[in-house]
Amino acid sequence: MKNNRAGRPVNCRKVEGLPKVTCFMPEGISPAKLQNVVLSVDEIEAIRLADMLGLYQADAAEKMMVSRQTFGRIIQSARKKVAEALVEGKTICIEGGNIDHACPGHHTEGENVCVCLYCGFEKPHVDGIPCRTELCPDCQKPLIRKGRYSSVE
Repeated sequence: MKNNRAGRPVNCRKVEGLPKVTCFMPEGISPAKLQNVVLSVDEIEAIRLADMLGLYQADAAEKMMVSRQTFGRIIQSARKKVAEALVEGKTICIEGGNIDHACPGHHTEGENVCVCLYCGFEKPHVDGIPCRTELCPDCQKPLIRKGRYSSVE
């Protein structure tokens, strides 16, 4: 990840687990009209620690190996993005981030297959075209990249 800002480079953040799915879509909106909000993996980890586990910011920051102030900025950004997606009916996609995860055996490269979580249809992934922008020809549901934090094994 290239750093284009002035000042110190962004340090890796520690995450304990990767998300089971990478995209959440509102129902009733045509996939062609959907807009995305992208949360980084470290933002999801901040939400997990603060909102799901109920940790204080100082404790959560220690777990992520960042300062309390940095954790505050991460969680503020994440909550704003989630609110925007919920209020405006946008897709929430999880990808990227400066992370150092503690997941044994995790593969950072996903398989080169797009898969439908509803019916199991698979097709080869085309570089440069996100799987989530394509629809399954069988059931018309959006596809997801197999092995990229999806619930499909």
